[in-house]
Amino acid sequence: MAHGVKKVGSPKKPAVSYWSKDTCRCPVCKKEFQREEMLSGNGRMIAGPLTDELHRIYEPSARFGKVYPLIYAVGACPNCHTALLWNDFEELSDNDSIDRISVSRQDRMKKVNTVFPYYSLTRERTLLDSAAMYYLAILTYEKSNLELLPTIKRAILSLRLAWLCLDLDEACPGHNYKYVSDVFYRKAVFFYQQAVINETARVERSSNMNNFGPDIDKNYGWDGVVYLCALLEYKYGQREDHELRLKKLEEMKTSIARIFGFGKSTKAKPGPLLEHSRTLYDNLSAEIEDGRNFAPGGVV
Repeated sequence: MAHGVKKVGSPKKPAVSYWSKDTCRCPVCKKEFQREEMLSGNGRMIAGPLTDELHRIYEPSARFGKVYPLIYAVGACPNCHTALLWNDFEELSDNDSIDRISVSRQDRMKKVNTVFPYYSLTRERTLLDSAAMYYLAILTYEKSNLELLPTIKRAILSLRLAWLCLDLDEACPGHNYKYVSDVFYRKAVFFYQQAVINETARVERSSNMNNFGPDIDKNYGWDGVVYLCALLEYKYGQREDHELRLKKLEEMKTSIARIFGFGKSTKAKPGPLLEHSRTLYDNLSAEIEDGRNFAPGGVV
């Protein structure tokens, strides 16, 4: 090596996340584990457009590349593979739920390994690891009592997981993640609509939840839930039964019309939600009108 020339190693990748000094205690196995959180600032999150699914796209930066803020919203215990939204690690306390979650550990791991093999719950999380955590969380909430509002949480988690699988498909093409995304979109259709049914029947008061997302940047409230019920049905609902689809779209059009009735944009009804709702209303109206003039086998 020439005199005065300093050997230069590989540049260190700028940090996107850090391990919190505060550990998380799993309510199921009682073990503690580290919590990974995303760092903010310094251009890590460059907000891009908002999709019709109320999903915020973040633009890649020259320094940090593409970041996925959603992947840090769920925690998973490395010991028993219980996964929850972070706040619910303190909220889950009833013994019935804890027993069911504990007993279903192996089944949960097997199902997740089938879709997201080789995931890890101890390293700095990747897209694959976080997708596995989201699926673990959906299966964990499946075993919890209604007090934890599992239906609306599975709806939000399923929608987010559909987004993450599209990100995975872009990052790792050729591994069928687009197909997996479609599966979780259909799950989101079911859980969002079931959450509204449970709310109407007063068997699960989902409207009491503090934040409905669906993404992490903004809370679109219960109106956002109603909107997503309609949007997801329009985009991902079944199409085999023509008459049933028209009936569902009519119901969704009526629910969206109620959002318009409130008039001007307010904090409770953000402008983007009203704009997307109006577009959806027009699309629903057009498909319903076309559907009335069409019957399988020909024009009515």
